[in-house]
Amino acid sequence: MQEDNQPAEESDSLENLEKETNSTPQHLDNPESIKPKNSSGISGRIRSIINKLNVYLLTFILILVVASLIVFVSYQSSKNPAVTKTQTQELTQKTIDALMNSDASVGDPKQLLTVESNSLFTGKVLIRGGLDVAGSIKVGGPLSLPGITVSGASTFDKVSLNSLDTSGDVNINGQLSVGKGLTVTGPVAFAGTFSATTFSIDTLQINQDIQINRHIDAGGPTPNITAGNAIGSNGTVTISGTDTSGTVTINVGSNPVSGVLATITFKSAFKDIPHVVITPIAKLGASIVTGTQKFYLSSRTSSNFSIATSGALTTGSVSFDYVTID
Repeated sequence: MQEDNQPAEESDSLENLEKETNSTPQHLDNPESIKPKNSSGISGRIRSIINKLNVYLLTFILILVVASLIVFVSYQSSKNPAVTKTQTQELTQKTIDALMNSDASVGDPKQLLTVESNSLFTGKVLIRGGLDVAGSIKVGGPLSLPGITVSGASTFDKVSLNSLDTSGDVNINGQLSVGKGLTVTGPVAFAGTFSATTFSIDTLQINQDIQINRHIDAGGPTPNITAGNAIGSNGTVTISGTDTSGTVTINVGSNPVSGVLATITFKSAFKDIPHVVITPIAKLGASIVTGTQKFYLSSRTSSNFSIATSGALTTGSVSFDYVTID
């Protein structure tokens, strides 16, 4: 029994040896299996770390994108004002016919009324809000405005103003006609000829020579005159003219003496003592004047002057012309 079994065992071992000899190693058929075990473990760890990092990185990038969108939308909202879209509605002929002979409201303030054809309003038109006109305005009748502001250049054929107040310069290229008084608080400069039918001023200052082609008529009220003691009893004095020039007439009474014949008091006193020139009219006074009399100014002030004689006159009348210049 043992002899039969031993050859069988030897036969099995020989078969196994032959199989092992003839068989091809597994790692030669699959080259990928040759990789070392350590390299596959490191790459796995690296891929695991990268996967974890990708999750945090993607989350951070997403947060940046959302924040950028919020900042951009906020900037655009503040830069561009909110635009309210106005709803429009067509005004049909049927609606217009329904509005005739009635007081009705059309639409609401948010709606826009567009009239593409010409429109004629036979009655009054009241606009409670502002009026914006993209084209020109033509008014066939009078235009009444409580206030007007013009920012650009304007051309008017004829303008009638009850009151005009300008804070800037005014340039008039044509003729200026003023129907009533003209009051100027500042200096006035005329580059051309100044013509006036009547010119009345309080103070006139002339820096150059003055040329007068006509007579000088010194206007104004007549000054007062007072008789002096030299005209004698029942003597009288009269005056005609103004503060600037005139004539004094003296009627000598009885028992005249030397001294003041008359004192002339100005209606308006001069700023300084004026220059006074008197001239006796010899033709009128020749019969009462002798060779011993001399006429002179006994006093001269800013408010009056006095005519005097150095000798007594005879009964009669004598006149003097006077001129006063400050």
